[in-house]
Amino acid sequence: MKVKLETGDDISFEDFRAQILQDYETAVISRECSILGRREVLTGKAKFGIFGDGKELPQLAMARAFKDGDFRSGYYRDQTFMMALGLLKPKDFFHGLYATTDISQEPMSAGRQMGGHFGTYSLNEDGSWKYLTKQKNSSPDISPTAGQMPRLLGLAQASKIYRHVEGIDAEKFSVNGNEVAWGTIGNASTSEGHFFETINAAGVLQVPMVVSVWDDKYGISVPAQYQTTKEDISEILKGFQRDENNPGYEILKVKGWDYTALIHTYENASDISREEHVPVLIHVTELTQPQGHSTSGSHERYKSEERLEWEKQYDCNKKFRSWILENNIADEDTLTDLEKKIKKEVRLAKKEAWSEFLAPQKEAKKKLVTLLDNAAQASNNKAFISKIKNDLIAIDEPLKKDLASKARKALRYIIGEKSEAKQVLSDWISSYIAKEQPNYSSHLYKETEGKATEIAAVSPTYDENPEQVDGRIILRDNFDQLFSRHPEALIFGEDSGAIGDVNQGLEGLQKKYGKLRVADTGIREATIIGQGIGLALRGLRPIAEIQYLDYLLYGLQTLSDDLATLLYRSVGKQKAPLIVRTRGHRLEGIWHSGSQMGAVIHLLRGMYVLTPRNMTQAAGFYNTLMKTDEPALIVESLNGYRLKEPIPNNLGEHCTPIGKVEVMREGSDITLLSYGSTLRIVMEVAKELLEVGIDAEVIDAQSLLPFDIEGEVGKSVEKTNRLLVIDEDVPGGCSAYLLQEVIEKQGAYRFLDSAPQTLAAKPHRPAYGTDGDYFSKPSAEDIFEKVYRIMHEANPSDYPWLR
Repeated sequence: MKVKLETGDDISFEDFRAQILQDYETAVISRECSILGRREVLTGKAKFGIFGDGKELPQLAMARAFKDGDFRSGYYRDQTFMMALGLLKPKDFFHGLYATTDISQEPMSAGRQMGGHFGTYSLNEDGSWKYLTKQKNSSPDISPTAGQMPRLLGLAQASKIYRHVEGIDAEKFSVNGNEVAWGTIGNASTSEGHFFETINAAGVLQVPMVVSVWDDKYGISVPAQYQTTKEDISEILKGFQRDENNPGYEILKVKGWDYTALIHTYENASDISREEHVPVLIHVTELTQPQGHSTSGSHERYKSEERLEWEKQYDCNKKFRSWILENNIADEDTLTDLEKKIKKEVRLAKKEAWSEFLAPQKEAKKKLVTLLDNAAQASNNKAFISKIKNDLIAIDEPLKKDLASKARKALRYIIGEKSEAKQVLSDWISSYIAKEQPNYSSHLYKETEGKATEIAAVSPTYDENPEQVDGRIILRDNFDQLFSRHPEALIFGEDSGAIGDVNQGLEGLQKKYGKLRVADTGIREATIIGQGIGLALRGLRPIAEIQYLDYLLYGLQTLSDDLATLLYRSVGKQKAPLIVRTRGHRLEGIWHSGSQMGAVIHLLRGMYVLTPRNMTQAAGFYNTLMKTDEPALIVESLNGYRLKEPIPNNLGEHCTPIGKVEVMREGSDITLLSYGSTLRIVMEVAKELLEVGIDAEVIDAQSLLPFDIEGEVGKSVEKTNRLLVIDEDVPGGCSAYLLQEVIEKQGAYRFLDSAPQTLAAKPHRPAYGTDGDYFSKPSAEDIFEKVYRIMHEANPSDYPWLR
């Protein structure tokens, strides 16, 4: 399809000239920051640097087409774009390089991410949404290559939802779905599966997404011939090009040093995507990377002399400068004076940022030197402490680590001594760590009002003689209640729509709520998760369905690197309240019965991980989560959909508490802790144990992240003096995590009369069939005999050897 290139409204020559010179100034500022930034790394002031040099011009063009309400999902070379929008100043840039923890000085991530990772603020101080339609937005970057692509799909799809779904309060989030999601990626990273999965999904969904591929022909040291078929990403994506009969992409190609062509191309892409909701790919070619990939190496090692010479000639800033002179927009003296001014300003910004970064440490150093001197004078180990003090004095540019480390080591030399100086030093250390630790550890979970763990439990209530129904019916009717009450709620996944999911938990809901709110997707777990993240970033309440827990592994990188870290890496400035729905445990076969909970709970810190034992509990978790705005994973028990449960009369209202356990059966001899499908087996075994005189207390963990915030399991162990954790993960997996929580964190070791133990599955994936399940995962007999052995060891006369 031929596309006519158009520009915006005509402007006067003076306004046009001012625009050009503004762009040139931004390009030069950005380049100078890159050059000085590299030097700061090489001198040791910063740890590492990846910069945007060579990509300045196309980013200026993208910034010209970027509107209020739009979202960026990019990667770590987009500094010029952020500067062009006024969202990144040179001093901010250097504070990011130094990892300053003051967010007023380093507004992107308060030093939590290396420089080049950008984001904006979507939330007010109280955690409520800002008016995203009145600002330019950037989702917070992550480093994994192509990791920005899945969320880009959801950011774009949100515009489609807002345009076509009625009843949503979109005032803060969308103006009739006119917003475009802009993605950026390096040419080498298009080799990643996340890129192709996202490109395909966006073409199917037809969403307003513009993807820019910055093509400088290399991926670190590896040239395009090893990266991309035909060495040309737009060439191999030609099959996605739309035509009169088939929807698809608009694919545009433009040279990265051609300013006027870039401006036209980006305006054109914006219009197509914004008005028609068509995805656009812009392949920006002939870009350079003047300083190489990063500060970890020199590109002279892998680029030929011919390539290096070509890069000098086709440097986009150099070509832009020549174009300005050739078109008499400015003369040589004007540009030279501007460049000198910029270099001076950027050097000053660097100097001020470094001074501001060091100021708190220098002030703390003065205080600590005095404290160390006082401690030395009062100690028998004066010489050792004085050496530490003098070593600290010799550090002209101290880091926080230097201060904390020196102080803590000095304290070792006055163990057993009593003096006021020792106490003051000890208090200083405690105070310093208490002050600084939150700068590195806060906002893993929500810290404002309305946390999920604060949502009060609402028990399910029942009619006098409640109907016994399949568990799936409870889920289905509960989802019906949620969708009717929350027009911003939507669910999507493989088989979620037309057939109402593989277990019929969504039966009939697509017909009632439409194909946009209850939707089928392709087989593409990474971008199902990405859809959810992007939709949630824009104020919607998505539920992303992964068909089986085993398949979660396809999306685990996106969940772990993006969703679970989002609140943390944005220092509480962005949120994505995505609920991930899946099902697992105890089916049959290596890839349909996994219980990879150990991996999940360790990789998804920052999310809630919930494992309801039945569908009433599961429905209650959904209801709880819809009252808060935090991300969570709910693992429904796969073998529970057809089990009968009494149907509550308060569906949509009952809430399962998050972070609390439930005592399913009281006992006095041993505490049995489990969750999910295995819990039902444990309950059966508890009855059998009574036959041999063992009274077991059974506790349902329910919530793995967080786990038992009230310490109920520890209280149980205090009563029973014994503990066995049973689950169907591999040995050392989730059962080991739960054991550590109870024994170490809750201090239950104090009450034990027997060694605490775990009973898990075998270390391999479960074998197929009923027998495979029996010999792969804990059976009723395994649990019975394990408990009996514990009791035999404690009291062999009452519990003689079994086998």
